Amino acid sequence: MPSVTGSIADFFSSLVGIFSNLISSILAVFQSIFALGEGLVGDVLQIGQSLLKLVTDLSGSLVGFVAANFFAILAVGGVYYWYTNVYQRGRKSVTGGKKRA
Repeated sequence: MPSVTGSIADFFSSLVGIFSNLISSILAVFQSIFALGEGLVGDVLQIGQSLLKLVTDLSGSLVGFVAANFFAILAVGGVYYWYTNVYQRGRKSVTGGKKRA
């Protein structure tokens, strides 16, 4: 028949095991969050590197230079269109809604 002191020792060793597993799980969650951040930063840097390589490859020749400028103009025009028609849709005009004479 087990003794009382043996049962108490088993209980405390079980508690220590539970808390150590809990701490280990918490550290594993933080490690996964850091790994996700590292992967995200690496992917963003890789996308930037790919875009830079695309720009340098496109502008390598005269035809590529013209095409790159065409796409740059399209991008700037698209941003301007988005800014004037979508972003400022709910805002008042510069004159505050009053008509000029």
